[in-house]
Amino acid sequence: MRAVVTRVKQASVEIEGEVVGSIGQGFLVLLGIGPEDTEQEVARLSDKVCGLRVFEDDQGKMNLNLAAVEGSLLVVSQFTLYADTKSRRPGFTGAAKPQVAIPLYEKFIEACARRGFPVAHGVFGADMQVFSQNDGPVTILLDTDGM
Repeated sequence: MRAVVTRVKQASVEIEGEVVGSIGQGFLVLLGIGPEDTEQEVARLSDKVCGLRVFEDDQGKMNLNLAAVEGSLLVVSQFTLYADTKSRRPGFTGAAKPQVAIPLYEKFIEACARRGFPVAHGVFGADMQVFSQNDGPVTILLDTDGM
């Protein structure tokens, strides 16, 4: 499972001009799911994302987590995180098929919400426009294979 986590002042996702999810301060999470991923990866990754200490404290150091700043998450499915880029035209066969990916995507959202965070999200497989006001910018790449 892979995630690109961006610290944002605000973020939203639209489908056909309609906002389907939006947040204020928090994390925009682009979430990719691989074919071998399980609920164990969901637990590890949601714990890591929700615990990241990348918000500034009173001394300007990245020392605070999402809970400390009362932040939210916007989770957007992103199968392209598993792109095969050996050629100039990426292939996406390395991403999990929807029957595997959708339940894990939903479980990731639920896992973050169970930790007490407001979680907005896109629609799996939809053509979405994602807007964000990046803060910092601070962007972290997480991969459960390396955790």
